[in-house]
Amino acid sequence: MTVVPPAAGEPRRPSGPRDPGDAWVVAPSGEKYWGRFGAAGLLAVDPERGILLQHRVAWSHFGGTWGLPGGALHEGESAIIGAVREAQEEAGVPDAAVRPRFTSVLDLDVWSYTTVIADVVEPFDPVISDPESVALEWVPVDEVGTRPLHPGFRRAWPTLRALLAVRPSLVVDAANVVGSVPNGWWKDRAGAARRLAESLNGLSVAGSDIDLGGSAWFPPIALVVEGAARGIDAPDPDADDDDALLPAGVVSLVEADAGGDDAVVAEVERRVASGAYVVAVTSDRELQARVAAAGAAQVRSSGWLQGILAAPN
Repeated sequence: MTVVPPAAGEPRRPSGPRDPGDAWVVAPSGEKYWGRFGAAGLLAVDPERGILLQHRVAWSHFGGTWGLPGGALHEGESAIIGAVREAQEEAGVPDAAVRPRFTSVLDLDVWSYTTVIADVVEPFDPVISDPESVALEWVPVDEVGTRPLHPGFRRAWPTLRALLAVRPSLVVDAANVVGSVPNGWWKDRAGAARRLAESLNGLSVAGSDIDLGGSAWFPPIALVVEGAARGIDAPDPDADDDDALLPAGVVSLVEADAGGDDAVVAEVERRVASGAYVVAVTSDRELQARVAAAGAAQVRSSGWLQGILAAPN
């Protein structure tokens, strides 16, 4: 791998010092890829207007084509934060206007590109805010493929479009998950449930872990609580400055009025009816059979979820 700084007419920040990531990576085969630390783009999905596309200025790499707002990552920057930052710089995407649903990574060993697919939760009108864009448009999903697309996006679009129809959602049997670890939870059931809720906030699940495409998913989560755990507060949003770019993870607390198992089944049925791809989490054998009958696409054990929570970020 060779790192080459940009030449005249190649992508760069419009003003201020150049970031160390703003450089070409040249593969042994001679292909050039923008971003010393990789690159990322934002595929913002508005349920009414479609996909936010950027018409690239003629002097840029593959100028004249349509693609996603995005660019080179900064050193140590996560792909999600980098994609949203670039979309803010290039298209005026407001803070907390989109919520990541999943990521898709093209890894070429010497360089990687991450597409961050995110749902628009606060509608906005894009604004051309740097010289790399000729136009910014919301394009209906069915019309995206009719545009002259950036070659990389053109190759990825069929897979990405298919994944847009998939909306994973977790329904978690809190009592079963909490009870799966002998850590003294029985001394403070409400506190144990509260800690579980906080740990689920913003949970990322590897696509391979739920047998779906995409590299990582960020599903909405229903945490079903019962007994002494009823009445706990929902987790607070993270306070980190970077996280201000994004809304907090979605953890909904569902309080069981009577039996917790019945509430888990009812929540699975409700989410299945809304079109979600529901993954139910419990190790209770009888309840596993009931949620499968209720339409859960997958049923996972409490140990499966505990393993994800224990894995390093």
